[in-house]
Amino acid sequence: MEVRVFNNQVEKALRSLKRKLTQDGVMRELKNRMAYEKPSDKKKRKQKEARKRKARSRIVTY
Repeated sequence: MEVRVFNNQVEKALRSLKRKLTQDGVMRELKNRMAYEKPSDKKKRKQKEARKRKARSRIVTY
């Protein structure tokens, strides 16, 4: 991942980087890995995410 800094606008580049990381799900993944997750909880979370993706794919926009 690359973020370019133009005209010494480091704050703007940092905001852009944070936005990209959250959109890619990196921040959520880091948060999940901070502590041990029991296999049963992991399975439940994965099923919930799959249901969410499936429901999102059913929404049809015209």
